[in-house]
Amino acid sequence: MAGRLEGKVAVVTGAGSGIGRATALRFAAEGAAVVVNDLDGAAAARTAAEIAAAHGRAQAVAADVTHRDTGDRLTQAALDAFGRLDVFHNNAGGAVPTPMGEIDDGHYKRVVDLNLDAVWYGMQAALRVMIPQRHGCILTTSSGAGLGGIPGLSAYGAAKAGVIQLTRSIAIEYGPLGIRANAICPGPMSTPQMEAWLATLGPAGERFGRQVPLGRLGHADEIASAAVFLASDEAAYVTGAVLAVDGGVSAAIASPRVE
Repeated sequence: MAGRLEGKVAVVTGAGSGIGRATALRFAAEGAAVVVNDLDGAAAARTAAEIAAAHGRAQAVAADVTHRDTGDRLTQAALDAFGRLDVFHNNAGGAVPTPMGEIDDGHYKRVVDLNLDAVWYGMQAALRVMIPQRHGCILTTSSGAGLGGIPGLSAYGAAKAGVIQLTRSIAIEYGPLGIRANAICPGPMSTPQMEAWLATLGPAGERFGRQVPLGRLGHADEIASAAVFLASDEAAYVTGAVLAVDGGVSAAIASPRVE
């Protein structure tokens, strides 16, 4: 039986580890050819090799998404290697939690460069291919921090909120051309970056996941499942959506807890 993404070609940024890696592997398992991008070339190559070992098709491209021309490099890699582009997933991102008063201009600019500007570049590059062909799907990994304030994530949250608005703008402007755009907002995830941060918190880090309504951290594969749906023809009437995949965190009203 054909996969849900059979015949499609996708670009996934930040696909050397975590959510990006899980998504690239799932896209390939569902039949897509994947351009695997990461700043870490060795990590991108490992993900591409995993796809190839499972009889999938992948092309690794080591590149920094904060550079203006990287989006075009990735779309061209898709066209050169696989002859088309159907899905562009702006996934690369991240930040180290830091109180707002301790963030200097350089730190702020680096966070915005990676989490907002890089997405802008990727979206524009994808549109340059998708507008002439009059179809395409642009996905973006935003964050729960883009939906509400989280201590220590002021710059990151502002950038991720911006990503949501860019996604909605594309949905409205380019829907008539057959181009869809959707954002996924992960909640607390069991990624290497998150686990490393929680390890610095001692017992508080151990209790962190238990405060999620579902009682645990999420897994990268669970975000990948959402990405597969949104990239597939099953979501043909879904655009401008902001899908929280967060174990119920965004459904809760912040209130004092009885200890």
